[in-house]
Order: sequence, then structure tokens, then C-alpha cells
Amino acid sequence: MAVVKPLKFAWLEVTGRCQEMCGHCYADSGPKGTNGTMTVGDWAGVLDELAEMGTRDVQFIGGEPTLHPELPELIRHAHGRGLDVEVFSNMVHIRAELWRVFTECGVRVATSYYSDEGEEHDEVTRLRGSHAKTRANVRRAIALGVPVRGGVVAMSSSQRVSQAARDLVALGVPQVGHDRARAFGRASAGATPTIADLCGHCAHEKCAVGPDGDVWPCVLGRFLRVGNVREQPLSELWGGPRMDEIIADIRAVHGGGAESCTPPQFLPMCGPCGPCVPSVGHCDPREADIASSGI
Repeated sequence: MAVVKPLKFAWLEVTGRCQEMCGHCYADSGPKGTNGTMTVGDWAGVLDELAEMGTRDVQFIGGEPTLHPELPELIRHAHGRGLDVEVFSNMVHIRAELWRVFTECGVRVATSYYSDEGEEHDEVTRLRGSHAKTRANVRRAIALGVPVRGGVVAMSSSQRVSQAARDLVALGVPQVGHDRARAFGRASAGATPTIADLCGHCAHEKCAVGPDGDVWPCVLGRFLRVGNVREQPLSELWGGPRMDEIIADIRAVHGGGAESCTPPQFLPMCGPCGPCVPSVGHCDPREADIASSGI
């Protein structure tokens, strides 16, 4: 089946493992997570398909993607196919080989940050010392010339989100996005996920591939399974009948979805809207522009 819509960006969720155990994790990742059933060859095949489909950007995500033992090989393969690469990491620990690959392949890094105070940040991640380690590795990335983006997710009204953003900027991070916790994964507290909880921009020039090969319209919309790359080529799944059904279902709830933005900490091609603060509760550039202009 011919590709009927451009696929410009793909999340590649290579693992469900993570050192942290954040209460708002949409993927339910943690220390007991696994790398799934996708082999290095499977992932390389997906990268080849994406390159042939004209995709520009991929983001390795998890879980914590730096825990995948073959991430350096996958980054080099993506880079060799002309794909721009970003790694979304908690930046708790990045081994020496990965720093080399980041610099050699022009990799960008994105990270989540919850407070300028270590105790509050660690309370979110449920990993003692995570704030200090993340902060130190943000400094190291900047010193090495590795571009870094930051995202601050608001968990409560008392959280030091503004201070966290200012702290990242002071460290040298030029772009800091904001979002609120969304009702997926552990943040759902057992509730069934719904399309209404999505931003409405899912499957618009983007998709996600999970550790077992499942394809979703985005990382948050994992309950909307398109198919599996181990059973059918991604080029057939993208723009196929199941994808069309999912897009129709999303539009039935959100409308066209063209004005809705995925939170900027998830998408490297999107800059943060202004004013982009957790209290907004939505991400519509038109309304953000109106608010910033004082209308």
C-alpha cells in the first residue's frame, strides 16, 4: 500500500526498563521493565523503513532508552540513514560510549525535570539522588556541545515548576517546555484510557513503535493499536485502514486536531508555546498567541 500521508516523526520506545518509578509514567516503566521482543535487527528494519518513507526525526524513548545495551548501535544506524536523532532520557546515568555516540552522531537529548530542589524532584522520580545526577549530566551534555531540551511536568499546584524551569535555563538549557500529568499509565490510577485525554494531534505526521513492535498513533495513545511491525511493514500500517479508523475516532472527539500540539517535551520539532505553563491545561497555539498578546 502506498504511503498516503507524510510520516515526519517517530517515537521508538526501545525499552520499558527505567531506574525511576515516576507516579505519572504513561508507560508504567520501572526497574522491572524489559526490552520487549524487538531485536536489534527488527529496530534496524524499522529505521530503514522510516528513512525510505521520508521521515526526518526519530526519538529513542522508554522507559529509559540509555539502559538498552544496543542503543549506540541503533543511534549509529539511524544517523547512517540520514535520520535526525533525539534521545529522551532521565539523564540519571549515561555511560561513556553513549556520550561518544551523542557527539559523533549529532544527537540531541531531552529530559524531564520536576523541581529546583532535590528532595521534591526525587519524590516524583522515587529515586534518591536522581536530581543531583540529572543536573550533573545536563551540565556535562552542555559542556560537550550536546543540545539539551527540558520538560517540566506539573504534578501538584504547590510544585516548584517555575523554579525548575528557571534552574534549567540557568544551567544553559535554551528550551524548556511544560505539561501537566495526563491520565495514562500509572497516572490513570486504574482508569480506562480514553481518546478525550489525548491532545488530539495523534497520528498527525507521527507515530510510535513499542518494545514489542506494536504501532500506536503516539506514545500516550498506546491503547489505540494500529498493528505490529513484526507482522506487517510499517509502510503498510501507516496510512492503512486501521490507522484511518483511529484518526477518524480521534477527530470525532477532538475535531480536526490540526491546532492541537503534543506537549513540547515529547516532540523535538515543536517549540514551546508562550505562555506555556502547566495551569493552562491545554496546548493550543492560537489561544496561547491570544493570551501572550494580552487580548
